[in-house]
Amino acid sequence: QVQLVESGGGLVQPGGSLRLSCAASGSIFTIYTMGWYRQAPGKQRELVAAITRGGGTNYADFVKGRFTVSRDNAKNTVYLQMNSLKPEDTAVYYCNAQVNPIATIGVVEVWGQGTQVTVSS
Repeated sequence: QVQLVESGGGLVQPGGSLRLSCAASGSIFTIYTMGWYRQAPGKQRELVAAITRGGGTNYADFVKGRFTVSRDNAKNTVYLQMNSLKPEDTAVYYCNAQVNPIATIGVVEVWGQGTQVTVSS
């Protein structure tokens, strides 16, 4: 079994910064793409940013130039550095990973429990 645990959410003023972390643990053989999604009240979950095992990145247009996704493969951890935060960034942020577990053929999708980010003065 594979688990993702997020940390780093909280309350921040507009224009401020936060850094989210997500660590994967369990019976992991390989982690492929890791990413961050968010869900605001009354809205669908949406992709924020993703990063491949080789470091290729993909960002939603609404975070380009403000957020940076990175990962440490040795630690099975993905990060999301969020700068110039806006009130509309307020949401629950979820970590996602495509994982090949040990002794398993194929890839499974794993989600974290989510961490709240609130941007407000």
